[in-house]
Amino acid sequence: MKMFERNLPPTLKDFQDELDKMFKTAEQKGTLNIDVKSGDLHRGVGCYPGNNHRMSVCCDVMRKNMKSDDQILQEPLKGKGASLIIRYKLPR
Repeated sequence: MKMFERNLPPTLKDFQDELDKMFKTAEQKGTLNIDVKSGDLHRGVGCYPGNNHRMSVCCDVMRKNMKSDDQILQEPLKGKGASLIIRYKLPR
């Protein structure tokens, strides 16, 4: 159940779980990397766009998951926002 369906803002764990799911799906397809856009990740969890969005937490989770071979492809001026795109190397 998505957060907006139960009127709760998404948590750090919600974002991590969704990102892990994205990694797993891409790995199962044999993909060598995955580009994740923060706006898309947040939409997958729910509450975005909306008053209860947690884009800052979403971006923090994405950055926390970066490893040395990963790279930021696009970054908002303030560092956190719906346009952050990170390319993650697979497998994780």
